[in-house]
Amino acid sequence: MAKKGKRKAAAGDVATNRQASFRYELVERLECGLQLQGTEVKALRTVGAQLKDGYVVIRDGELWLHNVHIPPYPPAARENHYPDRDRKLLANRKDIEKLVGRVSEKGWTLVPTRIYFKGPWAKIEIALGRGKDLYDKREAIKERESKREMQRAVREAMR
Repeated sequence: MAKKGKRKAAAGDVATNRQASFRYELVERLECGLQLQGTEVKALRTVGAQLKDGYVVIRDGELWLHNVHIPPYPPAARENHYPDRDRKLLANRKDIEKLVGRVSEKGWTLVPTRIYFKGPWAKIEIALGRGKDLYDKREAIKERESKREMQRAVREAMR
């Protein structure tokens, strides 16, 4: 019988975007810093974030994170942040210039894959990806189901 409930993120992860690997063919990954307000850091540590519809845009030579929801921090009622605001990402100039060239090509996009803490700093992993076609998604589903069936058969044989 299948387990119920949400699947846990990897150790140390605040939020993961599991839909990203299903929707996109992820080619290259980059670790960036997040420029956050005070209540956003506290909210990330306690509540988490939602990356499902998030994307990264390069504007004026800077990386900007859009559509990532960091819920308000409940104890900070009055001085709270806006949950869906655009956030600046911190990366090396050389990395940003490399990404500018790739994203300018047709079909490439930047997708946030996970948010985590590295020491006291919040980091985000973004990936350069190309959108999958419908038949690619069907292939991924077939492969996943065949792996599950093989694991079930091995488990049954071990009993």
